[in-house]
Formats: sequence, structure tokens, C-alpha cells
Amino acid sequence: MPTKPAMIACAVCVALWGPATHSTDLIQVYEQATRNDPFIQEADHRRLAALEAKPQARGALFPQVGAAGSIETIERDGSATFLQAVEAPGDPPELAIVNFDQRLSADRWQWQAGLRQTVFRWDQWQRLGRADARVAQAEAEYRAAQQDLMVRVSQRYFDVLAAAETLRSAEATLDAFAKQLREAERRFEVGVVTVIDVEEARSARDIATANVIAAKRALAVTGELLAELTGELYPELSRPKSDLPVSDPEQRGEQAWVDEALEQNLAVVAARLGVEIAKRDVKIAQSGHLPTLDLFATTGEFDEDATETVKNRNAGTRTRGPADSDGTEDVIGLQVAIPIFTGGVTSSRVREQVYLHRASRQRLQGTLRAAERSTRDAYLTVLADKARVEALQQAVVSSETTVRATIRGVEVGERTNVDVLNARRALFDAERDYARARYDYLTNLVRLRSAAGVLLPADLAAINAYLVEPIPVAPTGAPRR
Repeated sequence: MPTKPAMIACAVCVALWGPATHSTDLIQVYEQATRNDPFIQEADHRRLAALEAKPQARGALFPQVGAAGSIETIERDGSATFLQAVEAPGDPPELAIVNFDQRLSADRWQWQAGLRQTVFRWDQWQRLGRADARVAQAEAEYRAAQQDLMVRVSQRYFDVLAAAETLRSAEATLDAFAKQLREAERRFEVGVVTVIDVEEARSARDIATANVIAAKRALAVTGELLAELTGELYPELSRPKSDLPVSDPEQRGEQAWVDEALEQNLAVVAARLGVEIAKRDVKIAQSGHLPTLDLFATTGEFDEDATETVKNRNAGTRTRGPADSDGTEDVIGLQVAIPIFTGGVTSSRVREQVYLHRASRQRLQGTLRAAERSTRDAYLTVLADKARVEALQQAVVSSETTVRATIRGVEVGERTNVDVLNARRALFDAERDYARARYDYLTNLVRLRSAAGVLLPADLAAINAYLVEPIPVAPTGAPRR
């Protein structure tokens, strides 16, 4: 009988290497994408970088304190010529040109500390306001990236489900056509049908085989696209039941969605903040015409041990001795700077920022129009998708009834095998279109809320509540890594 440690080890092995039996749903994929998608990670880092604009702008208004010091060894050798009054005994002083050679060797140390406090700098206050707008813009851009990720996850998740259901329908059609071919061959052997019926059944079987190959390839491609967001492949996903989430676009109306988009669409919000930033940039450029006023204070100390040698070439004398010095210095004052003429640079910068401000206003106008257009389009698409889903659902039921009726017609001699093949093709098309329409409807619900700027993870969770049926999404025979 195995020991208790051995049993625990076996249980761990089963937990680590045993096959997974549960499917992955939309929320799980989204959570994995938030951790692994490179674009959302890039957006997050850009947001964090933009948040540093506020402390940088605020820090310029605080006292700036600095200190510096140095230790030096000085060797200086030179000469000088100057006028000097020379007195001779009994004669009045006369000016004479005196030539000196001078050599200095010294060790010197010094330090200085200073404080500077802004009293008036218009550009610094404007930069602080600009930083507030930039931080808000960064938050809006990051939220837009989050919404974009939710849209991409939904799109690719439902693309995989649509491809999986297309493959399943194609395989079922292939099985049906293969059975019909065998039945046609059997009936041909007993002389009930002609060879034309057999060849038509074989042609339908071959086309169905090609459709299965194409569907497998499509499923593999959509699976890789989903894995691009998360870095993982999924053998099984959850799909919705036949009933769909209750849609609220009809309850609110098209104009209500548009009005919400014009206020909350994140691209619009970011563009509005861009106009505010550009307006601040104009004021920052205009501050180049204004004076600045700073309070400053410094304190310092120095000490120098030196030996100096001086040679008077006129008198032929030479003097050597110490030339030590030391001292301290404390300074406090106000410094005002008034720009008078900068060669037209400041005026040019003002004009540049005015043009950029006008450009940002035009960008805002274009963004508003794009938000309105995309919201109206998403709203109408959702309505059309919902009606299309209902119509295609009935088309599938009707096609299934047609197939059964056609098969009975063949049995009583009223229909031919060609009619059965055509009915099965129509059923395959209806099933494929119905699956695609259901997932387009769900994806466009997400797109509509994103266009309005109100998409949240809770909205994905609401859709995810309908995803309860597992479906395999790893096609056999398709290359997988």
C-alpha cells in the first residue's frame, strides 16, 4: 500500500499535469489580456510617465537649494607691466614702467550654498495648470486603451467561436454528404439512380471536404489572433446559449447614445484636454514678454594657502613669501529680469503656439464628428444585427425542415438527390451565417458602449454570464505551437 507522502506526490502530479476539463470564458481571457497584452502595458507605462508632469511642474515653485564645493591646486606663472610712481632722493616722484614676473603656488578649497525662490514667474504657474490637463489626458488615453482592449478581446474571442461553429457545421455537412454518397453508390448498384446522381454526390462530398479544410485553417488563424493578446492558446472556450443578452439601445434611442458619446467618448475627452493644453502653451510662450522676479540667498567660505614669488625686472629685486587668504560671504537679494529684445524669437514662439492651439481645436471638431458617426453606425448595426439574428435563427429551423422534407420526398420519388444536396448546402450556409450573426451582435454591443465612452469590465461580465456552453476550439490537424 503506498505511503502517505507517495499519495500526496501523486496528487500533485495529477494537479500539475492532468488534463484541464474546464473551458475558458470571456472574462478569463480579458483578465489574461490585461496582464499580457503589450499594447495595454505600453499604455499603462505612458500613463505613469505622464503622471510625473504634475510633481515636476509643482517642484519648480518650491525653493531651489543647491551646494557646491571644490579643492584645487594652483600653479600660476606670468608677467605684468604697469605704471608705478618711483621716488629718487631729493627728486619729486616720477611715473615709470615697471615689469614684474610673478609665480604662485597655492592649495585652495571653497564651498558655497544657495537658495532661490520664485516670486513671480508666469510660465511656471501656467506649466502647473498644463500639468493638470496633461495628467487628465493621460488618464483618458489609458481608459481608451482599456476600452480598446475590451473590444479587441471580444472581437477575437467571438471570431474564434464563430470559426469553431463554422467548422462544426462544415464537418456535420461533410458527414451528411459522405453518407449520401454511400447511399447513392448503393442505389446505383441496384439500378435505382443513375451515375449522374453518384457523381453529384461525390462532387458535393469533395466540396464539403474543402470547406472543412478551410474552416480548420480559419479556426487556427483566429486562435492565434486571440493568443496574440494573452500569450496563451485555448483548447476550449465558452459560448452563449440560444438566448442573447437583452439589448438596451432600443430603449434609450439613437440620439441619447450620440449625446452621451459627445460628452464621454474618451477620444473626445482627450481632444478637449488637448485644446486646454494648447491654450496653456500659448500663455507659456507669452510669458517670454514678462519680467521675472526671484529671491536668492547664498553663503560660502574659502581658504587658500599660497606662496608667491615676485621679481621686479627693472630693479633687479626678488621677493618670495606667503600669500594666504580666506574669507566668508553671505548674500541675500531680489533679482529682476526684464526681457527687452530677443530677436523676435518670443513673438515667433507665441505665433507657433497660437497655430497649434487652432489646430487642436480643429482636431477636437473632427473627433466630435467621428464619435457621432461611429456611435450612430454602432447603434444601427446593433439593431440590424439583432433583427438579422432572429431572421437567421428562423432560417436555420426552416432549412432543417426543408432537409427532412426533401429526404422524405426522395424516398417517395418526388425529389432527387440533387434537391437533397442543395437543401443541405442551404442548411450549412444558414448555420454558418447564424453563428456569425450572433457573435457580430455581441461584438457590436461592446463597440457601441465603447463609442459612447461608457464601456466597463462589468459590461463584459454581463455578456459573460450568457457564455455557459463549452465548445472545443482546437482544430485537429491544424499546426499549433
